[in-house]
Amino acid sequence: MSNLSQYEIEREANIARNRLLLEQLELKQAVEGIAPPKPKAGAAKPIQPAKREKRKRELEEVQPRRSSARLRKSVVDPNETPAKRRKREKEEEEQRLREEQEKLEREEAARQAQRPRHNKLDLISLVEHGPEEIASLSKSMEAIPKESTQRIGDFDDFAFEDSKEDERALADLKERMGKLVVYARAKVTKSRVYCAAYHPEVTKDLIFFGDKEGAIGIWDARAPPDENEDDDGEVANEDREGGKYWRIQLHWPANAKSSVSSIKIDPIDSHNIYTTSYDTTVRSLSFTTGESREIYSSDNLVCCLDVSPSGNDIWLSDSLGWATHLDPRESKSKARSYGLSDNKIGTISINPTRPNFICTASNSRFVKVWDVRKLGKIVAELGDDSSATTIDFHAETLNEYMESKKGRESMRGEYQHNKSATAAFWDPRGRQILSTSYDDRLRLWNLDAVSLESGDPFKSFQPFSQVRHNCQTGKWVTLLKAQWSRNPDVYPHFTIGNMNHSLDIYTCKGDLVAHLADSRRYGILAF
Repeated sequence: MSNLSQYEIEREANIARNRLLLEQLELKQAVEGIAPPKPKAGAAKPIQPAKREKRKRELEEVQPRRSSARLRKSVVDPNETPAKRRKREKEEEEQRLREEQEKLEREEAARQAQRPRHNKLDLISLVEHGPEEIASLSKSMEAIPKESTQRIGDFDDFAFEDSKEDERALADLKERMGKLVVYARAKVTKSRVYCAAYHPEVTKDLIFFGDKEGAIGIWDARAPPDENEDDDGEVANEDREGGKYWRIQLHWPANAKSSVSSIKIDPIDSHNIYTTSYDTTVRSLSFTTGESREIYSSDNLVCCLDVSPSGNDIWLSDSLGWATHLDPRESKSKARSYGLSDNKIGTISINPTRPNFICTASNSRFVKVWDVRKLGKIVAELGDDSSATTIDFHAETLNEYMESKKGRESMRGEYQHNKSATAAFWDPRGRQILSTSYDDRLRLWNLDAVSLESGDPFKSFQPFSQVRHNCQTGKWVTLLKAQWSRNPDVYPHFTIGNMNHSLDIYTCKGDLVAHLADSRRYGILAF
């Protein structure tokens, strides 16, 4: 006879009915039927980051726990004399003042930690894993000659009179593109990449990346990886990170307020790079001295930087439409700023063969070409006070100067896009300009020597080619900016990212040459 209660009997019956129902529905086979399919042969896994030893940090000094002033009060002696009472109250007041002072010091230290750094910085303190990685980074940089190998194109290169010569050069470019393969992949920075620069040294594939949180990623894509970087035998070799990379927290604080907006390799010193950041600073990082120093600071977000082939002229653009000229050999107080636009100037580019010309692209929809020799005459017109700080020429002053006979030639040409012009760059020959715009068009200009050498504004400044391209990156994707290839030995071409996780390569005439894509959409790819 069963001793189960009525409730327990009904419970056992329900369990039995449910078990029978599951067997009838063949739930096990149904689950197996909807299981995810096995990966196809050849399909790549997401990139597997290399295992890195965490940097050993010294334990912070434990701060004494704070307690309530009410609880800290000692029991008052009812027989306390007036003299003892005054002494006790004085000690309590001194303790309160010390605590308030410590609180203010902690708050000030926290504020200082969130401000940009303007002092010189030691490379050892900036590298992610400190001294542990400085040795390998120094070894990689020592393999590069200090004297720059970067070459400038000739204005008349690839300007063929015979169409057959042009076809042969184009065929050679297509053949080169057809041989490209993915050589290495790696997650070089922790945050979204905002800018990149390819080192001109031909014996290495050395690329610099600037990310959203003020860090610089340096990737030696062809370097053999360390044997102890990844000991996971289950991960296929082709899915591991390739090459070696280092991360440097160059700008501070490490958040979106310090996004690295541009990187440039010094054209006369291969061991030096320039960076601009939304922390309003411009820094020079030397791998020879192991120091990073500030060469300029602004009141606005610095958007772009370009360096002349001589290395003696640097032009910056910022979020309020200012363009600033620096000479790195002089003090930052010698800088000259010009209000060239009413809106943000996203890019500024120096003509490599005629450095007296710069072009700007701004949110005012305009791409403009300026002759900086004429802009420099404003100083002579208004007088140069060498003892003053940075001289700012506001838009009103500039417009007044441009209405004069001497200033009319300062702006040589302008073109208005249908929407914001996000980028405009000179090609390596200094004869073409390429622009990117939010109106989903890539535009190409071709300028002849006569127009550039003349002192008059261009008779016509209209693009000869327009290419449709989706540039609607939105808020969460870095702006697409078409970039020229800096190699002067190949047929002129440019590259731009595609919203379909690929790269489009076009000729200097606007014809599509190659569409580079890889199914493994994680990390940075090297071809």
